[in-house]
Amino acid sequence: MKTESPRHLLLLRNPSLLILLFLLVAATASPLVQIAMAAEPEQQAPAAQEAAVHIVYVDRPEGADAEEFHIRTLAPVCGSEEKAKDAVLYHYKHAASGFSAKLTAEQVEDLKKQPGVLQVTPSQTYQLHGSEGGHAGTTRTMGLM
Repeated sequence: MKTESPRHLLLLRNPSLLILLFLLVAATASPLVQIAMAAEPEQQAPAAQEAAVHIVYVDRPEGADAEEFHIRTLAPVCGSEEKAKDAVLYHYKHAASGFSAKLTAEQVEDLKKQPGVLQVTPSQTYQLHGSEGGHAGTTRTMGLM
């Protein structure tokens, strides 16, 4: 005598039916998630006010202290020397003259107009994939800092 198996056991024995059921549930839940997300108020700051790291290349006068010159260049854009010091992440003094700082888009545009500023560019990090020390797939991060 053959016994009938419950429906839930049929789903467990047939993975394609289980996948189909999952996709059906996911497809019907998606509009509900979108509605819930649309109801939440936007809490992000405007993109123009988000600070990002930029590299600033300057033409430093001969004999001028690098760090002091960088702060004096950035202070009018940040509003004070103290805020400029807080924004600077690193001073470049040897191979290139400049600094890295967290700046908003508006500050970047203002800084480009400052005397002695040659270029302002967003900081980028490159990741190299390859073998290092005999381990395939090793990732190394390169940057100016």
